[in-house]
Amino acid sequence: MAAPQISSLDLQKKELRRQMTERRDATARDTEAALLLRLRNVIEAHSASVIGAVWPLPGEIDLRPLCFQLVEAGRRIGLPETTPKGNPLIFREWKEGVPMCEGRFGTSYPDGPVVIPDLVLVPFLAFDRAGYRLGYGGGYYDRTLAQLKVPAIGYGFSTQEMEALPAGPYDIPLSVIVTEKETIETGFHNSKG
Repeated sequence: MAAPQISSLDLQKKELRRQMTERRDATARDTEAALLLRLRNVIEAHSASVIGAVWPLPGEIDLRPLCFQLVEAGRRIGLPETTPKGNPLIFREWKEGVPMCEGRFGTSYPDGPVVIPDLVLVPFLAFDRAGYRLGYGGGYYDRTLAQLKVPAIGYGFSTQEMEALPAGPYDIPLSVIVTEKETIETGFHNSKG
């Protein structure tokens, strides 16, 4: 059996992932509070009742304080369970005190019922103003957003911005990007109907 071919787009994205992980990790963490405040304001402007969020991996922005605030405000939180490759994410309801399970790739997800988010917060290593993001390369969020057809709010530091990112045919742009400095409306709407 022949080894799978790696495209030039895949190689380009792999090198960008390495560079942008270094850039993200070098960003001063005191900007995280400003980002979370801006992100909360954007979420509160939406009528979504179930928010798809993320339990952070090392080096990622920590959404846990925001999750607590949103639950206190009456919203429900779904955290992703990473499924086998090629499948969309499954979101499980998180509440304070719910036990966390060890997931694939070092992720954690709640031992709660499956929920369907009507708004998804999407982490990234890099973004551009057209709404494209560079993730970790598994395609999980693109498959998930294609299936759910709900608004997607990307979040990260302003230092993660690039002029343009390479995009493949299955890459789904984000509706909104939130950084510690600004909220960027991309003009892309991924919604049902």
